Amino acid sequence: MLQLSPLATQVEKEQHDRLSRMANSQNEALANLNDYLEILQSEVYVDLDRLRLLARHGIPNELRAEVWKYLLGVQQADRSKELSNSKARKEDYEQLDKQDPEIAKRIRGEVARYQRRVPLLDGRQHMDRFENVILAYLSANRDAEYHPALISLCAPFVYVLDQEWDAYYCFEKLMQALEEHYTTHNIKENMAKFMTLFRHTLPDLCNYFEEEEVDLSEWTTSWLQHLLSREMKFEDLVQLWDAYFAIIDFVDFHPFVCLAILLNARENLEDLEQSEIRTMLLRLPYLNIQRLLAEAYNLRQEDLQRQLSEDGELL
Repeated sequence: MLQLSPLATQVEKEQHDRLSRMANSQNEALANLNDYLEILQSEVYVDLDRLRLLARHGIPNELRAEVWKYLLGVQQADRSKELSNSKARKEDYEQLDKQDPEIAKRIRGEVARYQRRVPLLDGRQHMDRFENVILAYLSANRDAEYHPALISLCAPFVYVLDQEWDAYYCFEKLMQALEEHYTTHNIKENMAKFMTLFRHTLPDLCNYFEEEEVDLSEWTTSWLQHLLSREMKFEDLVQLWDAYFAIIDFVDFHPFVCLAILLNARENLEDLEQSEIRTMLLRLPYLNIQRLLAEAYNLRQEDLQRQLSEDGELL
C-alpha cells in the first residue's frame, strides 16, 4: 500500500481546507444573494430597513444598481407605481439641458485623466455618460459650479447604473446629501472637528505628521468633502458606498472611516517621509473595507461615549 509522506499529507490537507473555505464562501454568497432577492422580488413593498441591514455588509454585483436606487430614494419602496415612476424619470431627464461646450470640454479633459487611472471606466460610452450626467446636474442645479471632483463623485454611478437617467438621479441624491450637510456644517468646522478626533485618537501619528511638516489641509479637505472618491481605489470605493448608502447619516459617519484608514495605515505612515506620506494619502492602497467599517463604527461609539462622559462631568 502506497504511504504518503508527511509533506504530501500536509499539502493535501491544505488543499482540502482551501476548497472547504471556497465552498463555505460560495454558500454564504448564495445565501446572501437569496436574502436580497427575497426583499427585491416583493410584489407590493420593498423592506428598506432589512435592505439597509444587508447592504452594510456589501451588495452582490448583479444587484447593486437596483439596491442603490432604493437606498438613495430614487426608487420608492411602494412598488405600485414603479413602472410609471421609472418612465417619468426617464422623460424628465431627457428634457434637461446637456449643452455647454465650455464645461463639456473641461469634463472630457478630466474624464480622460480619470480613465487612465481607472480602466474600468475607459471608452467613449463612459465618456459620453459622464458628460451628459454632469451637464444635466449643473443645468438642473443652477447654484452648483463645475469642479473636477464631480468626475470622481459621479464615477461609481456611471459604472454601476445600467441606465444613464438612473445614474443621474442617484448622483443628484448624493450631491444633495453633501450639500445639505455642508449647508449646516461648513468645511472649516468639519476639518476642525476631524483634527480634534485625529489628535485624540492617534496622537503619535498626528505629532509625526507635524514633525514631517505634512500639509494636513491638503488631504483632509479632499477626504472629507469628496468621500474619498479621489483617493480610494475604485473597487474599494464602490464597496464603501454600499455601506454608506445604507446609513441614513453617512456624511456624519464618514470622518470615522477616514480615522479608521489612518489607524490601519499608522505603522506604514510612521516609516515614511513627507513626500511619501503625501503620495500615500492622496493615492490610497487597496483596503479591507469591511474591517474599516467595523473599526469606524467602534471609533464613533467611543466618541459618543466620550461626549456623554464629558457632558456628565459638566452637570
